[in-house]
Amino acid sequence: MGQDGIHITAQSFIRIQCGSIRRGQESVAKILIVEDSDDVAMLLKMELQSEKHVVEIATDGNLGWELLSTYTYDLIILDWELPGMSGIELCRKYRLTGSTTPVLMLTGRGAITDKTAGLDTGADDYVTKPFDIREITSRVRALVRRSGGLSSNEVVCGTLVLDMKAQTLTAGSVPVKLLPKELALIEFLMRNPNQVFSQEALLERVWHSESQVSIGTVYTTIKTLRSKISQAQQDCPIETVHGLGYRLVKAN
Repeated sequence: MGQDGIHITAQSFIRIQCGSIRRGQESVAKILIVEDSDDVAMLLKMELQSEKHVVEIATDGNLGWELLSTYTYDLIILDWELPGMSGIELCRKYRLTGSTTPVLMLTGRGAITDKTAGLDTGADDYVTKPFDIREITSRVRALVRRSGGLSSNEVVCGTLVLDMKAQTLTAGSVPVKLLPKELALIEFLMRNPNQVFSQEALLERVWHSESQVSIGTVYTTIKTLRSKISQAQQDCPIETVHGLGYRLVKAN
């Protein structure tokens, strides 16, 4: 038995290290793991990535809420006990937005009343620690199938097309080579077209709690994005709204 109550068999450990040999026909999902244990989060990420899912991690409830408020996911794996905002609080708050994205709750609590509380707040399934990693991947496949479809792998905004699976951007059908944070910024702007965001808001939404970044980082990244997009097509849709911030203009 591994740390944090995870049961890792020799077979599952080999699959984690080498990648799953057997590839099913399941669709790739974009998954958010909200888990404060680095060991648990990385174990889940490695296994799910071996099945070709796109996986992101939040280490506390507040960061989880920031990501859920900004991006679209196909599945959420949510720990019950989290710093900042508990998993129960986060699930309840998320469901109040009207989202129906499946939520798989992880917890060390095993009482029926605790399970009922988790399901009553909007969780779709419930796994009690300790668990076998194979049980998690099985539940993930079932929830993805049950949800009846994934969010599109492509985000389209005017002449810009962002392929979330390949993590690539094209502008006017011309590939634009971007760094990871540039991709995150353009994704946020493309998902929120025609809305004005201050540099502070972009810093909070895209860079989150990274301590080594400043307002100047936002300015530099916007400038680089504009330059790269302008090299691919004549006009860049990212505009400066003087005194307010930036927006990505999407023509009607």
